[in-house]
Amino acid sequence: MTRPMMAHRGRAFEELFARLEAGLRDVLLTARPVYISTSSASGLMEGAIRNAPAGAVLALVNGAFSSRFAKIAKACARDVDVFEVPWGETFDLEAVDRRLGSRRYAAVTVVHSETSTGVLTDVRTVTELAHKHDALCIIDSVTGVAGAELRFDEWKLDFVLTGSQKALALPPGLAFGVASSEFLRRARDVSDRGLYFDVVEFEEFAAKNQTPATPALSLLYALDAQLADVLREGIERRWERHAAMRDATAAWLKRAVTRVDLEIDILAPEESRSPTITTVTLPENVKSADVVKAVERRGFVIGAGYGKLKDTTIRIGHMGDHTLETLRPCLAECEDALRDVGGIKW
Repeated sequence: MTRPMMAHRGRAFEELFARLEAGLRDVLLTARPVYISTSSASGLMEGAIRNAPAGAVLALVNGAFSSRFAKIAKACARDVDVFEVPWGETFDLEAVDRRLGSRRYAAVTVVHSETSTGVLTDVRTVTELAHKHDALCIIDSVTGVAGAELRFDEWKLDFVLTGSQKALALPPGLAFGVASSEFLRRARDVSDRGLYFDVVEFEEFAAKNQTPATPALSLLYALDAQLADVLREGIERRWERHAAMRDATAAWLKRAVTRVDLEIDILAPEESRSPTITTVTLPENVKSADVVKAVERRGFVIGAGYGKLKDTTIRIGHMGDHTLETLRPCLAECEDALRDVGGIKW
């Protein structure tokens, strides 16, 4: 990231961009262009909404970030119906099908890996259901892409977005999106889709190995280096590594709980757990902030709960460049911190 800047309209940049595009297509398993946005993922969330065809939006909500997606759609003056299930659960897909059949929807929003709850949603089937009812599916995969299985072309997805700072293990400041040819076709008919996040313009500039607006060049240097590592590992092996960390976290918690009767559990059901983040429910007498501080004193950083789960859960992120070898010491310190904070005798 400390390399000298270059002219972003020159040949050297276009060579860099072409290399980044190729790497990102291998991560998302698509032949479509991958848009590189100098923004957080929230920018592409709003952009996807603004580029979606006119009509009502069905927002599938099961946590803080899927709720945020619905809020963004409402802020873009869309007619939004919220289909919400308790946080920590995923969706009854038959119920989703019935809801989609209850009125005409232009688009569905859904979060692949819900970062507040650690729940993984079957976005492939949600997309199939959306298509059955002639709707497009917009997927937030901020803590999914590069950590959880996602096959854009094979699953016939419409729009997927992610950020640089999660499973890609980069600094924040970049967002990546990919749109199907059908999503792009319908976007062309949207007259008020905005400019900065216009997918039609992204598409036109990507064809020239360019970005529509000034890119964050130092972050692109970081992306170039990181993609080389990601692709050396292989995207399917990367998914397997993340799944192994998820399973190791669950096994650790199960061992800890069996040693003493504690009201501690993984929030997400076993069949729907994200491979990148685990949300752990705490006993009533233990506060999330106290556990996080105690773990930090021991040299590790975990997340407090998010949204209405702020005080009652902790979140252990096992994603990016982490491995079982770097995860296990963190789990050991979490156990030690819980013992001290909660007066728990392990």
